[in-house]
Amino acid sequence: MSSQRLCLVTAVILTLAISLTAQMNESGQSASSTPEATKPQIKSVPAIYTNPWSGRQMYDAYCASCHGQGGKGNGPAAPALKVIPTDLTQLAAKNGGTFPVNHVVQVIKGDSMMAAHGSQEMPLWGPVFLNLAQQDPALMQLRVRNLSRYVASMQQK
Repeated sequence: MSSQRLCLVTAVILTLAISLTAQMNESGQSASSTPEATKPQIKSVPAIYTNPWSGRQMYDAYCASCHGQGGKGNGPAAPALKVIPTDLTQLAAKNGGTFPVNHVVQVIKGDSMMAAHGSQEMPLWGPVFLNLAQQDPALMQLRVRNLSRYVASMQQK
């Protein structure tokens, strides 16, 4: 199995594990009432293909489970994480009013390591996007650019 494919499968499994953990209640029981649902099961599934031109579609598919639909760090998987997801709506405010586009691009690609990025908590999206782009670096860059532009559009004024 190629390293890109392995990275992609790992990212999908981690995302499913985080989502499943977030669905568990305090007693360790699944929110579902069926006995089969009481044991967590991780299944390897293909990566969801998203339109590389749609930053919103990519955000919804890859980021919202942790960062939340509004980008505030309150996604459904956030309670299961050791590191609280960043409030993406405050990036410009924390950077003197200027959106840190280069930093965001580096974090998405995995070039700039954050506490959760690259750990078991959050996969690096650069290799995943490269695999979705069938190893075409230009298409991977398009995905990263459009996703970062969407995050920029989420900034609170």
